[in-house]
Amino acid sequence: MSANVQKPKPYLTPTEVASMLMVSPITVRQWAAKGLLKAELTFGGHRRFMRHEIERFAREHGLTLQRDADDDRLRLLIVDDDPQFVRLVTALLSDRADLTLETAVDGFDAGAKVQQFNPDVMLIDLMMPGLDGFEVCRRLKADPQTRGIRVIAMTGYASPENAARALDVGAEHCLAKPFDLRVLEELFVQPVRAAR
Repeated sequence: MSANVQKPKPYLTPTEVASMLMVSPITVRQWAAKGLLKAELTFGGHRRFMRHEIERFAREHGLTLQRDADDDRLRLLIVDDDPQFVRLVTALLSDRADLTLETAVDGFDAGAKVQQFNPDVMLIDLMMPGLDGFEVCRRLKADPQTRGIRVIAMTGYASPENAARALDVGAEHCLAKPFDLRVLEELFVQPVRAAR
């Protein structure tokens, strides 16, 4: 990664927040006045919002975040019901300035996070209770709004049948757990498809 990669600024103006949440700046100011959306005040009395606070607010209220024009980080959604695995992968990738990470604990949670987080790439476990990774992938690829999301499947039950089935429902790759993180990084740093 080059040294001149700029991180998006941490503080946002009400107008920038409004654009991200697809509401008016007046609505953002009202949320802040009611204490729903935490804001910092500048010396001049202007409200500024931390990016992580906007992301929290959007998650808690089921709002879709629009991307900043200057935010070209890859958005990776990790979906796995094994919290230890999720913590490990998140910890290993969290220092990358070119990534924004989000996690989901199962297939149902993944559906909500797709709408809120708008990922470029999903790393999804195939064997989860309830809505498994095969079905999540099938639904993503059947929906014109989400079919451009790149899916990398992973499983602790590696077999030619599971790999073939994952590719059949739209995954690009099927990794056997445990896998080398460098292999994963090589896969998700590939250019995002033009469909997105």
